Amino acid sequence: MSNVLDRIVDSTRREVEHRRSEIPLAQLERSLHGRGEDRPFAEALVHPGISVIAEHKRRSPSAGPIREGATVEEIVGSYERAGAAALSVLTERHHFGGSLDDLRAAKEAARLPILRKDFVVDTYQVYESAVAGADAILLIVAALEPRELARLHAEALALDLDVLVEVHDEPELEIALERVDADVIGINNRDLTDFTVDVQRTFELLADIPAGKTVVSESGISTRDQLDELERVGVDAVLVGEALMRADDVEAACRELTRLDDEL
Repeated sequence: MSNVLDRIVDSTRREVEHRRSEIPLAQLERSLHGRGEDRPFAEALVHPGISVIAEHKRRSPSAGPIREGATVEEIVGSYERAGAAALSVLTERHHFGGSLDDLRAAKEAARLPILRKDFVVDTYQVYESAVAGADAILLIVAALEPRELARLHAEALALDLDVLVEVHDEPELEIALERVDADVIGINNRDLTDFTVDVQRTFELLADIPAGKTVVSESGISTRDQLDELERVGVDAVLVGEALMRADDVEAACRELTRLDDEL
């Protein structure tokens, strides 16, 4: 029986074929000339202190709908005012309710660099990410064969997209380092096969990451105490979505993580 990740990847491949039939890759390539300003994603994560990548997320397979009725503009505006270093916009449709329209809206509403958070498995998605205004894409090692990972990573860099390469265990980390020499490594504390979360995963894998890499801890993070602990061991950034999206006051919750008010 397939796991959650397998089902999402299978549906993504079908969705990509549908989009390709509507807008051919050649048409996307021609649209690249109209790309907007460059907002370096990786560079935004390496300022002093631990950086917050704040995520717009409509729903999840494990938790269902999140903050129904809120607009992208409201959410990303709150994140920017609260001192987030970058944005993540979840664009997968069937399981997370997102779209590239969400990314385009975020690009218009905020000046922060934007990560397209999706299950990128095809060259077509790399090009549509660039055309839609993404500054970086996510590549999940568990969702790709090593050869696919290397190809998509190279194609993204060729289009001036930064790449967050996501791992969950030691074999995946080895692939990220040996096959693509990833500069930005995301450690997902969530097991994508069953969606269980264990923040200890970051601490376990961190020791195996060479100096000079940018490390992002993802999933299961909701408090400033967690950020302080991760910063002490050398994590550069955290990606936080659901905890912020569910907060009574999104901006206040993000400020608590960034400690923006402490700096004023």
